Amino acid sequence: MLKSQRQKDLLLDSIIYTVLFMIMLTMLYPFYYVLIASFNKGSDSLLGGVYLWPRSFTLENYKMFLDDPKWYRAFIVTVVRTVSGTALGLLLTSLVAYGLSHRDLLFSKLYFAIIIFAMYFSGGLIPYYVVLRSIGLLNSFGVYIIPSMLSTFFLLIAISFFREIPGELKESAHIDGAGEFVIFFRIILPVSMPLLATMALFMGVGQWNSWLDSAYFVQSENLRTLAFRMMEVINKSNSPMDAIAAANSASAGVTSFSLQVTAMVVSIVPIICVYPFLQKYFVHGIMLGSVKG
Repeated sequence: MLKSQRQKDLLLDSIIYTVLFMIMLTMLYPFYYVLIASFNKGSDSLLGGVYLWPRSFTLENYKMFLDDPKWYRAFIVTVVRTVSGTALGLLLTSLVAYGLSHRDLLFSKLYFAIIIFAMYFSGGLIPYYVVLRSIGLLNSFGVYIIPSMLSTFFLLIAISFFREIPGELKESAHIDGAGEFVIFFRIILPVSMPLLATMALFMGVGQWNSWLDSAYFVQSENLRTLAFRMMEVINKSNSPMDAIAAANSASAGVTSFSLQVTAMVVSIVPIICVYPFLQKYFVHGIMLGSVKG
């Protein structure tokens, strides 16, 4: 009986691992295909049959990507936007959350009602555009940063997290003469690394992948983001002008598709490089609010 049960368990485990392996392949292969396509001649990729490795290896896709000033500027704008937007978003969201986490705060219920209402309801695109125009953010780098400095979703999570920090830490700091800002930066933030890492990862990915604000609120070509340039290539890939562009780059074998997958690789690599450093905090932080102590 015991041997039969072990055989059944072994069979079940084999089926589970096989299914999980197939799911993993279906999820990872598109990324792998984009990678090998970026190292393959674009004109050769159009013939099909490139599945496991580059059939006609080339670095011309990356050379053209780096030599094109609009792609280079878009990459720099996206990096600066992501770093500054994430840092300022973390700072402001954490500061507001720390203030609202005090249980004896006056009018706290009113503040929470405003936050929840703002999280679920929006004025729409046109009123948002009018507000941005009235405060002078249209066609400026600030339109990427200022509107996203406060995240209502992470604000509620941070409030819950800060309330679980033992009050004795703040009380002992108050006795030693520390002010609220000293307590926040030297006591609260150091013990909130799981929260900050989770917020930083989601905010950073959101800033890196955002393209709607670049499309709707920016007219200057020097302020376009990498995600917007990728959408631009996708939208032009089936246009008649794409055939002309392909003919002009035929000597290098670069096509709009090969340039597109190259941009995808360049946009994915920074996130992949950052994630391992945040993983140990992210695994803990993603469970915030799921279990009450």
